[in-house]
Amino acid sequence: MDSLETFVVESAIDSETEFYRKIIEDNLASLKLAPAIGRIKVVLRPEDSLFQMAIILRDVGTRVTTIDIADVETKPVAGEVVISIKKEQYIPELLVKLWERYGKANISQPDRWTVTISTDKPAEEAEFIKEMLIADPRHRLHENLVDFAIRVTPEGFRVRYHLYKGNRFVFVASEETLEREWIEEAGAMLDELMEGGKK
Repeated sequence: MDSLETFVVESAIDSETEFYRKIIEDNLASLKLAPAIGRIKVVLRPEDSLFQMAIILRDVGTRVTTIDIADVETKPVAGEVVISIKKEQYIPELLVKLWERYGKANISQPDRWTVTISTDKPAEEAEFIKEMLIADPRHRLHENLVDFAIRVTPEGFRVRYHLYKGNRFVFVASEETLEREWIEEAGAMLDELMEGGKK
């Protein structure tokens, strides 16, 4: 697992601290989130049935368009756009986008590295395809962070709040109605983590 710059787990009950630290480590590994997370702080307050988490993310990359993963050419006479794949890990996402726009009947994949699209306007469509969004790592990361937070939250803590903005993620959960001050405390934890990175 990639080492975190900061990894803090606090609880009034010492045995809980190590227990939750292990749960967090295991889930970071199983969801492959460790490379994306720089700093994390978790506070457990059993007396309030409260779980708080603040995370500062590392740079996780930018949006991926077709031109980032492939060369796009036209064959005007054949009425085709030819996509020559350079990064195969994005092929499934690319195919889904192409099927949505052109229909499966107009898409063929003669080999692993080539996709062709039959169209009446190959030049126009080639320009569109070059700029087509294939993957957004931040969107997938958001889903994984929420999944991670829910997995590491104590059983029965079904009242939840989360905020994901820029490189910051906050999660608060309880068995009871969430109090505004708990969310503010989690925000303060986030500020503390940000300050920790400047030292």
